[in-house]
Amino acid sequence: MKQRCCPNTPARKIARSIHESALDVARKIRNTEQYERSRNERKKVEMLFAHLKRILRIDRLRLRGLSGASDEFTLAAAVQNLRRLAKRIAQGPPLQGIGAPA
Repeated sequence: MKQRCCPNTPARKIARSIHESALDVARKIRNTEQYERSRNERKKVEMLFAHLKRILRIDRLRLRGLSGASDEFTLAAAVQNLRRLAKRIAQGPPLQGIGAPA
């Protein structure tokens, strides 16, 4: 098998990337509880940005300049927060326990 795979070399070498030490650190971090928590929080934030882009149509800013873009994005974020607040108010207060009188 080796003769067909690499006939001109005495041993088969697998090159290790120069960035492998950084990859090892990332692999160790990936298994921690803090990483899982930050990944879940990051997913929530990314979902909000996706909602802004798809539902509220902020895929292209209409106002010019940095201040215009900042104003438009702030208004869109405020609308998003108001929608979330309205949904929470409509649900009512959380129950204290299952079967417990209010």
